[in-house]
Amino acid sequence: MGYRLSKLYTRTGDAGTTGLADGSRVGKDSPRIEAMGAVDELNSCIGVLLAALTSEALQPVHAALAPVQHRLFDIGGELAIPGVDIIEAADVTELETLIDGFNAELPPLKEFILPGGSLPIAQAHLARSVCRRAERRYQTLAGKETINPQALAYLNRLSDLLFVTARSIARLEGTAEVLWRPKPKPVE
Repeated sequence: MGYRLSKLYTRTGDAGTTGLADGSRVGKDSPRIEAMGAVDELNSCIGVLLAALTSEALQPVHAALAPVQHRLFDIGGELAIPGVDIIEAADVTELETLIDGFNAELPPLKEFILPGGSLPIAQAHLARSVCRRAERRYQTLAGKETINPQALAYLNRLSDLLFVTARSIARLEGTAEVLWRPKPKPVE
């Protein structure tokens, strides 16, 4: 494969617009670019999480999440080329299968949990919250333009997978989940 980027700066975005892969130009603050940026940020968060999943015990989580980065890049491609759909219902189903598999190994959740306990657990929760933002940005775009509904469903399921992933990391590490303790009511 040849070089895709031979020059990193073009100066074409200096006036506040950016080019899409179809040659059109949009504002850097357009809903499409906001969605692209949020998906890119999510992909980076997952990359950081994957880099932290180094122990043998965490390899099932690593194996489950590594392909997600590629699907997120596909979603970025969909956003860069309006009208192109790459994510399919089967991709959403694949996430649901992963969620069900990880969740079957977890105890029932009776309390709210906080992001923490270990660095990888916190990183999974950070990726989950960034995923929710990407989903909101994608939904904003959907209110203005036609989008691939499967990509929106994928982001929705991915946030669920990342939540279950955080819990699974805690189980596999033997780390206690941090349970939320509500503020005590004042004594009168």
